[in-house]
Amino acid sequence: MLKSPYSISSSTSMTLLVTLLAPVLMLFHLVGPVPSDLGVHDGALSPCTTPAHCARQTWPSRSPEPDFSALMAYVTDMPRTEVVERTDRYIHAEASSALFGFVDDLELLLDVNNSSIQARSVSRLGDSDLGVNANRLGELKALVSN
Repeated sequence: MLKSPYSISSSTSMTLLVTLLAPVLMLFHLVGPVPSDLGVHDGALSPCTTPAHCARQTWPSRSPEPDFSALMAYVTDMPRTEVVERTDRYIHAEASSALFGFVDDLELLLDVNNSSIQARSVSRLGDSDLGVNANRLGELKALVSN
């Protein structure tokens, strides 16, 4: 049997396939670095450095503890969302976008002293989130009794 001068070995074709597909696949999970200002600082969540890729709100609540529990349960069940840290007063979750896998950090803080819940959602990458973080907080705010 004659061997074609254009044939390539299976290992060469696999290397070629990986070389071509790897950059494309990396586009679909754009994580970025974890923001350094996450967490509670002096009893509050960090402010947003820019509204272009961050949203922060404080929601008054008639029943802050039950509302916070409902928010925690809701966030736990949100699609493409993973809870990273949880205490009785604070939750940090990572939410990934459906198409490209952009990761946003979502934080909620129960502020019993002020009968409120603080919320912050910030994108890790990009200069604009196209309103995704504000919309996420709007969805969550609907669960708070005020």
